[in-house]
Amino acid sequence: MRGKVYLVGGGPGDPELLTLKAARILGRADIVLHDALVSREVLELVAADAELVDVGKRCGTKLLTQEEINALMVSYAKPHKVVVRLKGGDPLLFGRAGEELAALRLAGIEFEIVPGITAGFGAAAAAGFSLTDRRVASQVLFTTIQRDTDNRSIQWGGISSTTTLVLYMPGTDYARVMQQLRDAGWPDGMPCAIVSHATGRDQQIRSTILAKLADEAVLPAPSIMVVGRVVAEVAEEISRSYRIGPESAERMSPPLVI
Repeated sequence: MRGKVYLVGGGPGDPELLTLKAARILGRADIVLHDALVSREVLELVAADAELVDVGKRCGTKLLTQEEINALMVSYAKPHKVVVRLKGGDPLLFGRAGEELAALRLAGIEFEIVPGITAGFGAAAAAGFSLTDRRVASQVLFTTIQRDTDNRSIQWGGISSTTTLVLYMPGTDYARVMQQLRDAGWPDGMPCAIVSHATGRDQQIRSTILAKLADEAVLPAPSIMVVGRVVAEVAEEISRSYRIGPESAERMSPPLVI
């Protein structure tokens, strides 16, 4: 017997943002291989008799290599009917789904992709601005601040001051992010928003400008950084909400009222 592997998007954190299909599949799963970014509340929706396998990364340390995760999916699909590969956000955006799909195809394993709300959308919704506000933004770029190979570096040629940058995995070195954007020609006054644990219980939102980004206290991962004019409209409201005190801000439950 060969089962089916579902690549399921777990969304940005709030379990109510799961699709109906994702919730239904989690409720009848036999095996769930989940990333570290999947919230506890989403994991609570998994079938009580299902086996949970943590294949996530913590503090930069991987529990398993991508090849080992691929092999697990294939091996679990042989004796089990419903195998779920559960990822935070959407599995097709910075989720290494391409490698996993290739492994499943090679092994002849049936699969299905269940999209989820990506963290960038969750962050923008939590902060209360549109990523593509036509008054100030002509395009949006979902990307990461890369630290390794040249072929995945940001192509700055098509980016202008009316681009909204949504930076996934910005890391802890905000000064490096600031310098990279400055080197690309971004002005010091460009607004930035940092959203940690978007839509989750521990959600925090900060705003600043590019010139002061290096001075910001680093927010806990997972976090999203949005850089662009779309942030300007709510920057003061975000700052005012945070000035009530970080201890109180950390206790706020989504949606954050600003």
